[in-house]
Amino acid sequence: MRLLLFLLAFCLGNGPVFSQTQMTSGGVLDPLQKDMDIRHYSINLKVNTAAQSLEGFTEVEIALKSAADTLLLQLINNYSISQVSINQQTVNFSHSNNRIVLWGTGKFTPGKHTIRVTYAGKPPIAIRPPWQGGFTFTKDGQGNNWMSINCQFEGGKVYFPCKDHPSDEPNEGVDFFITVATGEVVAAAGILQEVKKLKNGFSTFHWKTQYPISNYCILFNIGNYAVFKRNYTTIKGNTVPIEIYLLKSDSSHAAEILDIKERDTRILEKYFGEYPWVKEKIGLAYVPNSGMEHQTMITYGDKFNYKKVGGQNYSDNLYHEYAHEWWANKVTNRDWAHMWIQEGIATYAEALAYRELAGEEAYHEVMSEHKSRVKNLKPLVQGESVNSVDTYTGDLYFKGSCFMHALRYVLGDTIFFPTLYKLATDSAYTYYNTVTSAEVEQLFSKAADKNLQPLFDFYLRKTDVLQFGIKNTKYQTYRLQLLNLDMPLPVDVTTDKGTQKVMLTREGITIQSSIPPTLDGKGYYLKKIKFE
Repeated sequence: MRLLLFLLAFCLGNGPVFSQTQMTSGGVLDPLQKDMDIRHYSINLKVNTAAQSLEGFTEVEIALKSAADTLLLQLINNYSISQVSINQQTVNFSHSNNRIVLWGTGKFTPGKHTIRVTYAGKPPIAIRPPWQGGFTFTKDGQGNNWMSINCQFEGGKVYFPCKDHPSDEPNEGVDFFITVATGEVVAAAGILQEVKKLKNGFSTFHWKTQYPISNYCILFNIGNYAVFKRNYTTIKGNTVPIEIYLLKSDSSHAAEILDIKERDTRILEKYFGEYPWVKEKIGLAYVPNSGMEHQTMITYGDKFNYKKVGGQNYSDNLYHEYAHEWWANKVTNRDWAHMWIQEGIATYAEALAYRELAGEEAYHEVMSEHKSRVKNLKPLVQGESVNSVDTYTGDLYFKGSCFMHALRYVLGDTIFFPTLYKLATDSAYTYYNTVTSAEVEQLFSKAADKNLQPLFDFYLRKTDVLQFGIKNTKYQTYRLQLLNLDMPLPVDVTTDKGTQKVMLTREGITIQSSIPPTLDGKGYYLKKIKFE
């Protein structure tokens, strides 16, 4: 999710405030969906941007692990369902509480089935996208209809029937057949297969992605777009197109954005491996609201405002959402309880961009800013099976980033960066496999050859910060201790002899210095220091 607008809201409190009626996604997986594996979605919709309505059908291909007499999909109640069929046979259904319950005359057998849901209605209007999402219908500066979708918190059920849980992505991807008024352009995930002009003043855009994709990234944008392209050669020598969808009135910005995207890809590939979607595209669509990490078609709405970093144009919006192609889209949390993985590491990636563009001190300046944003009002990980809204806090970004910063110091660059690279590239954690905090901890512990669980638990499951004690025991003699963690930690200690790294424990160490010592002067840890 776009960090810049989040920061503005965060300055007024602890981030966005959700209404009591805020729709959620994820949480406890319904038992009716436990043995149902989503294989593919085919979304066939006619979208009337003028009337702010849609109609059509979605086909959901599933694989059942065991026989079932009842099936469940989610679709919000805004829509009227006219028919539901399974394998081309009409079945009974009920639609209430944003749930479609399906049953037939007997059990549904194990194996593959295709569910088709035909429906129509007016989608929900986004109140404050992306935090309170839905559809945004507006007009561009020339009076053309312009539409975007945001549904990270609400899930894809805001417009298509789905299994609304982050643990199950469609293994075989998604086909979009989106019909719009002629002159409107559809920008979506994957590769544009065809644009078919119809006789009634409409055109159908067929987009296709063959990769697994998060439920909330299965969407599209509509606008008076012009498309700008450039080929990019990845660090592995593969060619992938960069495709930028801008309003025609903003065409003059295309070359600059293409340059920024190419440079940012180089930085992200250095730390996290080859661009994840080389068989499709590096995509971006300009939208009338905050940016989001929609797979192979991230969105951007920052009015082409750039800052200078190392003398180069840089956009927090563009970079943060682009980092999510690795952290959220490729490495995906199995449960919203572990959302810090995607938001925290994508935020940390921003500091790495500053490191590449302006040097190590610029990296430390960014990390100092991230530290100042941490509120510690609730743990990053609050258990398991947590929904999208309950898990959310600004600390997912900033404390998550600070945790990566601390891990870098504890492990050292020769272990930390290769391990982070492995997390972003190893098939055990990417694409068809989702991840949890425990799996991230086990990976780093194995790489470090020591048990890092106490540190992971401290940063992720508590709201405390590390406490260090400095006690002046006698003249020019000090006792240094780690007060609230049962694990040795390296700490920079600055004395009259300079700065050296020492290992601190609860037992502590004694040092001699003609000046009061300083602990962790660079600020690698979130900490408090008790001085006696």
